[in-house]
Amino acid sequence: MELRRGGMGSQAVGGRRMDGDGRDGGGGGGGGSKDAGAEDYENLPTSASLSTHMTAGAMAGIMEHMVMYPVDSVKTRMQSLNPDPKAQYTSIYGALKKIVRTEGFWRPLRGINVMVMGAGPAHAMYFACYEKMKRTLNAVFHHHGNSHIANGIAGSMATLLHDAVMNPAEVVKQRMQMYNSPHPSALGCIRSVWRTEGPRAFYRSYTTQLTMNVPFQSIHFITYEFLQEQLNPHRGYNPQSHIVSGGLAGALAAAATTPLDVCKTLLNTQENMALNLANVSGRLTGMANAFRTVYRLNGLPGYFKGIQARVIYQMPSTAISWSVYEFFKYFLTKHKLESRAPY
Repeated sequence: MELRRGGMGSQAVGGRRMDGDGRDGGGGGGGGSKDAGAEDYENLPTSASLSTHMTAGAMAGIMEHMVMYPVDSVKTRMQSLNPDPKAQYTSIYGALKKIVRTEGFWRPLRGINVMVMGAGPAHAMYFACYEKMKRTLNAVFHHHGNSHIANGIAGSMATLLHDAVMNPAEVVKQRMQMYNSPHPSALGCIRSVWRTEGPRAFYRSYTTQLTMNVPFQSIHFITYEFLQEQLNPHRGYNPQSHIVSGGLAGALAAAATTPLDVCKTLLNTQENMALNLANVSGRLTGMANAFRTVYRLNGLPGYFKGIQARVIYQMPSTAISWSVYEFFKYFLTKHKLESRAPY
């Protein structure tokens, strides 16, 4: 992503990118309409610092999960394989309305604290690793441009760090989101899981999480870069195109990986009613066992439970994440430059 300002389809303003790609904005005839904002973008260095990437990434992750958390709560419940009759929903709005009416106004936000605590460091490492690997791999695959393959691989590699931090938070968060959850607090949930299932329970779905997020990130970045080429061919900093491209890329990736998300939810929540119905004794472990259990209980449609909520969650989530990240990356870098400037 670049940090030069421009509208969708507008002429690019020549300048340098902060992601390490030194291509010009391209296109003739665009240099005569520079405004003050464009001049500021041009004066930025080609690469932001590690601390800038980490801070911007942390802000993006926290904002993304805080804004979309109520929808995430609904998604978790709609993916239940054998839901309680009182927790059966047909739409996101209907689900939120019913949860607030029957369980209290703050119920859709239960577990948000542990998610915020995990999202900050997870996204900080994710974006820092992604930016570093993207620059390195682009130099290998495509010396003078932007390689879709490099971006996909960089995103997949960054996922390893992101999920290592987020997986325990996901386990606690999803158990607190479930209907009739016995866990009123995040700390109580952590203690209960640790005491009854051991520390391995926090990473029981890690392989499934990686198996889901590696293709998710590959689809996401390849689609995002393709849409950027269509909507923002000069690759200028363009909030509108980042939002549209990010939202559509996130929606497509979310829909394609919903079966894996359903299996991850089952492994995280260890849904008792569903496991009893499937004659599973003890704890369900392993992606293959989760796939078999989902099919045994609900057949092929079971793999797509909650797909509507997942897509509706992911579209604005991805758009928020990228727009917030790019804003803070630009703001922090500009602030550092201004603080070093002589008076």
